[in-house]
Amino acid sequence: MAAPGEEEDAMARYRSPLVSRYASAEMAYNFSERKKFGTWRRLWLYLAQAEKSLGLSITDEQIQEMEANLDNIDFKMAAEEEKKLRHDVMAHVHTFAHCCPKAAAIIHLGATSCYVGDNTDLIVLRDGFNLLLPKLARVISRLADFAEKYADMPTLGFTHYQPAQLTTVGKRCCLWIQDLCMDLQNLERARDDLRFRGVKGTTGTQASFLQLFEGDHSKVEELDRLVTAKAGFKRAYMVTGQTYSRKVDIGVLAVLASLGASVHKICTDIRLLANLKEIEEPFEKDQIGSSAMPYKRNPMRSERCCSLARHLMALVMDPLQTAAVQWFERTLDDSANRRVCLAEAFLTADIILSTLQNVSEGLVVYPKVIERRIRQELPFMATENIIMAMVKAGGNRQDCHEKIRVLSQQAAAVVKQEGGDNDFIARVRADPYFNPIHKQLDSLLDPSSFTGRAPQQVAKFLKEEVRPALIPYQSKMGGKVELAL
Repeated sequence: MAAPGEEEDAMARYRSPLVSRYASAEMAYNFSERKKFGTWRRLWLYLAQAEKSLGLSITDEQIQEMEANLDNIDFKMAAEEEKKLRHDVMAHVHTFAHCCPKAAAIIHLGATSCYVGDNTDLIVLRDGFNLLLPKLARVISRLADFAEKYADMPTLGFTHYQPAQLTTVGKRCCLWIQDLCMDLQNLERARDDLRFRGVKGTTGTQASFLQLFEGDHSKVEELDRLVTAKAGFKRAYMVTGQTYSRKVDIGVLAVLASLGASVHKICTDIRLLANLKEIEEPFEKDQIGSSAMPYKRNPMRSERCCSLARHLMALVMDPLQTAAVQWFERTLDDSANRRVCLAEAFLTADIILSTLQNVSEGLVVYPKVIERRIRQELPFMATENIIMAMVKAGGNRQDCHEKIRVLSQQAAAVVKQEGGDNDFIARVRADPYFNPIHKQLDSLLDPSSFTGRAPQQVAKFLKEEVRPALIPYQSKMGGKVELAL
C-alpha cells in the first residue's frame, strides 16, 4: 500500500503510459530495476563461481554469502551511492559488498561495467522475446480459428480500395495470418541469434582475466564459456569492444518494427471493415463510443494498435543511429538512448499483441451486410460469365458485349446518379435477347463460383503452415486476455 500522500505524489509525476496504462505485469517486470539489478548480482555470482572453479582464491563461504543476498537489494543505499559516485555499476558493487562483507573483495573481480550492463541487456532481450512469442502465437491461433470458420464465406475483395473479384472472409484473414507467421519466424530467429557478451574486459581483449590467470589463455577461454553457459546462452560473441556490437540492437528492434507494420495493416483493415459494417471488433455492453454521439461504435482497440504500432516502427531509428556513431571500442552516448528504446520497443509490442488478441477473440461478422455488398457489385463481375453462356447458347459475342455494355451503364447510372440499387440483372431478365440463358442466371450469379480456390487455400495453408508453426506454443495457448484501459 502507498504511504499517505504517496499516491497523490505519484499523480503529480509523469508516468509512462506503456507501463502505467497498458503493458502486462510480466513485461513491465522484465525491464524493471529489480530484474536488472538482481541479474547484475547473479552475473557477479556466475563470474565468482567460474573463477573459483578455475583455481582463483575464492572460498565456498564467499560464494554462499553472495547466493544468500541475490535479491536482498537496498535500493535506497544504491541510489545514495550512485548520487555520490556518479556511477551506477560501482554503486551496486558497493551495495552488494555491504551485505556480503566476506565476498566484498572478489565481487566484480576482473570485470568492467559492461560485463553486468551488456550481459544483462542480452538476458532481458532474450527473456522479452520469450514473453512475446507465445502472445504472438496466441493471436495467430485465434485468427486461424476465425479463418477456418469463415473459409467459405464469399466477400467482396478490394484492390486500390475499389471493388474487385470476390474472395472469402477466411481467405482475407489468412493474409493477416501469413504476415504474423513471418513475424513469428523473425522473432524466433532474432532470439536464437542472440549471443552473450561474455567475459571480455574493458576493451574486449580479456587482458584483465589473462592477468588473473597468469597468462593461461585456455583458462580465460574456459571462464568465458562457463559464464556464458550459466547465463543460459549457447554462444558468446567472439569479439567485442567494451560493448557488444550495437548492430545487435538493430536486429532486435527491426523484427519488432516489422511486427508493428503487420499489426498496423491488420487493424487498419478491421477499421475499414467496421466502416463498411461487415466486421467489427468486440464492443462491450457498457462501452461508450463517443461522449457526444451515443450511437457510435468506434474501433478503439484497432485504433490503439495502429497508434502504438507507429511508435514501435519508429523506434528502430534509434539503434540504427546509435550503431552508426559508436567510436572505436565504445562511447557512452549509446546508454541513455538504449535505456529508452529497448524497453519501449518490447513494452509496445507486448501491448499491441495483447490488444490484438482481444480483438481476434471477439470479431463480429455481419453476413447480411456482406451479402448485400456482393449483390451490389456481383452483377457487373458476372458480365463475362453471361457473355460466355450466351455464346454457348448460339449468340454472337460482339452483339452480346454491346447489349451488356449498354445495360450495365444504365444500371451504373441508377447506382451513382440516383442512389438506387444495382438493377443490371433485372434489366437482363427483362431483355428478350437474353431469353436463352434466363434460367441460368441464378447459377451464373452464385457468389461461391467467384471465389476460386479460396476455401481450399485456407484449409491447406492452415494445415501445412500455420498449425505446425504453433506446435511449440501449444501449452501456452489457453485463456483469453482482458483489455487494458
